[in-house]
Amino acid sequence: MATTFASLPIIDKLPDLSQRLYQVFTTTGFAYLVNPPLSFPHEEVFAMARDFFSLPLEDKMKLAKQSFRPQNPNAYRGYFPTQPLHDSDNLKEGFEIGPPSTAPTTTAPPTSQITLAEPNVWPSHPFPARPPLEHLYHELQTLASQLLALLALSLHQPADYFDSYLVDSLSTLRLLHYPIVASCPPANLDSTPTIQLSCTPHTDSGILTLLHQDPTGGLEVRDASGTWIPAPYIPGSLVVNIGDLMAKVSGGRFVATMHRVRAPGGDDATGGWGRISVPFFFEPEERCLVREVDGDGEGVVYGDHVRAKMKTWVEYQTVEK
Repeated sequence: MATTFASLPIIDKLPDLSQRLYQVFTTTGFAYLVNPPLSFPHEEVFAMARDFFSLPLEDKMKLAKQSFRPQNPNAYRGYFPTQPLHDSDNLKEGFEIGPPSTAPTTTAPPTSQITLAEPNVWPSHPFPARPPLEHLYHELQTLASQLLALLALSLHQPADYFDSYLVDSLSTLRLLHYPIVASCPPANLDSTPTIQLSCTPHTDSGILTLLHQDPTGGLEVRDASGTWIPAPYIPGSLVVNIGDLMAKVSGGRFVATMHRVRAPGGDDATGGWGRISVPFFFEPEERCLVREVDGDGEGVVYGDHVRAKMKTWVEYQTVEK
């Protein structure tokens, strides 16, 4: 179960990493993984994201999901623009890619049944960041598979227990840009400024998340007492956490921890960009049956699970015209 904590633990590639991961995911649910086996230093990863978000809005909208540009065939992959602040704070733009080898479909997916195995969309003009992003995707997928083997061992299962999850996996690499937001002044001298969020409190819905975050900061994780604990940037690290499905797979031993992102202010450390983050969400194939390791229940089909969750995600809501 979740505990109270003052900061996130740091884990490394140690001989007892399986046991360490078990300790992390049964308590804080979040950790920093240092010295990850990746080819790209952080600044190169963030530069890839800035290369995309620097494109003219017109070019980015050509890649927008159907919920924002109904004439486009892509509904699951692609771009989503910054959202207005309606009932909740969700001020970010993003671009999502899946497996680079996904075969293209010949027809647009029906809007009522989004195809998770949708091909990627890319800018029509030469986009130099595409090859390194595809390489980064493969490296993060490999790292996720290694961590899943360790998690299997920590749950007293064979190391290959999650191998079926890796077959035709549909993991998502997401580039995110959180623009600078002016601080809200207090209503009067005796009150405190309103906390502005670019991403509202939530748990991740899936299996495993690996996050590159830049020095701007803003990520906060909620402990068992309800206190929001900052998760600042640690150079060279990935933030690792699990989602709701992995918590269920573990039989409730692992915890999917609530987290949020504070809106970046004008004093950010990225030259006026705001916050850049690059999460990688490990996802199995959409027909993969996900069930508790020690249970004999029916489990849940991953595609059914994620489509149900989409109904609550703002980037999949139809934009009013």
